Amino acid sequence: MFPIRGERTSGLNAHFYFGEKCRVISTWKQEESPNGLKMAADVEKIRAIVSRVAATHGVEAVEVDLRGGGKARTLKIVIDKPEGVTHEDCANVSREASTILDVEEAVPGGSYTLEVSSPGLDRKLLTARDYDRFVGSRIKVMTREPLNGNRHFEGRLRSFADGRLQLELLSGSKKPKPGHGHPGPQVEIELANVEKANLVPEI
Repeated sequence: MFPIRGERTSGLNAHFYFGEKCRVISTWKQEESPNGLKMAADVEKIRAIVSRVAATHGVEAVEVDLRGGGKARTLKIVIDKPEGVTHEDCANVSREASTILDVEEAVPGGSYTLEVSSPGLDRKLLTARDYDRFVGSRIKVMTREPLNGNRHFEGRLRSFADGRLQLELLSGSKKPKPGHGHPGPQVEIELANVEKANLVPEI
């Protein structure tokens, strides 16, 4: 029997990483469409499928990103939940998402690598809910437009309300642990002005 378009022909090659992150990497080989054309993937459709699958397993898809082209495509999925993601969560989402993506032909064309992982200690802050959740944490922020001539800030997130984050900047070259050191100057940043932000691990 010849494989139909979207059928997995290479099997599952999964690798697990423990410690800072859990990660499942699987490589899928798909047949091209009958007419030989490789259609562009609908990223929004992929996000919708992944979000639905993640929700059924009690986790949130915080990042879905299709990178590269041709045979070097990687679909990166980052999942999270308040109590932390396990390797089992990653494996379950990887297994079910890959099946549905194939059935719905959401990633047409040749082979691609599916990577499902937890955010890690330096996770990105992407939504208002992320900032609410991590009030009190140390973060790095890069703004779209400069504030007082600066676009790069690092400090402790003191509050987040009405689309604005209040950041207490680090004073001096040392990075004090929570509850230590002297309060530094504060800066208010509009969420709409944040180009990217992530947690700074505190160990």
